[in-house]
Amino acid sequence: QVQLVESGGGSVPPGGSLRLSCAGSGKDFTVYTMGWFRQLPGKERELVATIDGGRNTDYSDAVKGRFTISRDNAINTVYLQMNRLKPEDTALYSCNFRRRFINGRVNDYWGRGTQVTVSS
Repeated sequence: QVQLVESGGGSVPPGGSLRLSCAGSGKDFTVYTMGWFRQLPGKERELVATIDGGRNTDYSDAVKGRFTISRDNAINTVYLQMNRLKPEDTALYSCNFRRRFINGRVNDYWGRGTQVTVSS
């Protein structure tokens, strides 16, 4: 059974830093694209950052230059280093592991999320 478990959320003042982790189990995720998304109550989930199997990364404009995504395939884990945090970064952060097969099938797995609160 596949499971993704996030950790590292918390409450920090503006300008602070946090490092999120998401550990996957139940499958080899080496070729999966791993990503972080965030959601505020009543709003749609938005992409924060992704890293594919070749370690190519992509970031939303809102976090570019402040957040860094990385992965450790040996332990099926993706990280999100968040620096210079702003109040508008406050959200529930969830990780996603995704793989699209040649036949069009998509494996799509989600964690339950970890809360990040940026407030003075």
